[in-house]
Amino acid sequence: MRYDRSDPDSANGFQAATAALILSSYQCLTTQALISNAAGIDAGRALYDAPCVVLAHDSAPDPVFFYANRAAQQLFEMSWAEMVALPSRHSAEPLAREERQRLLAQVARRGYIDDYSGVRVSKTGKRFLIESATVWNLMDDAGQIVGQAASFGAWVPLD
Repeated sequence: MRYDRSDPDSANGFQAATAALILSSYQCLTTQALISNAAGIDAGRALYDAPCVVLAHDSAPDPVFFYANRAAQQLFEMSWAEMVALPSRHSAEPLAREERQRLLAQVARRGYIDDYSGVRVSKTGKRFLIESATVWNLMDDAGQIVGQAASFGAWVPLD
């Protein structure tokens, strides 16, 4: 699946198609709304301006982000263009082997997890612990997994 990695703006509905994929996959898997005010044609803007961090990467062997809302860009200290060119593994410290296995097993079993915590690193090297993140599969209209997304609203600076 090809993703539009152009800057979110009014011309593309603040990445409306991507926002719809992220929001509908979340709703389908968790039976909850990711953000309460993301309805209709304003969903792209609502997701982009949401106070929680929302990121999504593709399903390539070395996944690359294709979405990072404004909160994610600020936390990771990167522009949109920098975020959507970043392999997602570069946003994190290496996961412990046991934690990675637990994460993958639970996502495979349920389609999502809602209790992930881990250390991430900003562009300038600032480390922070994300807490209670939700990670979920992104599914296209045919039900095929086309990537993964994550959202979290809590983090603790570590440096």
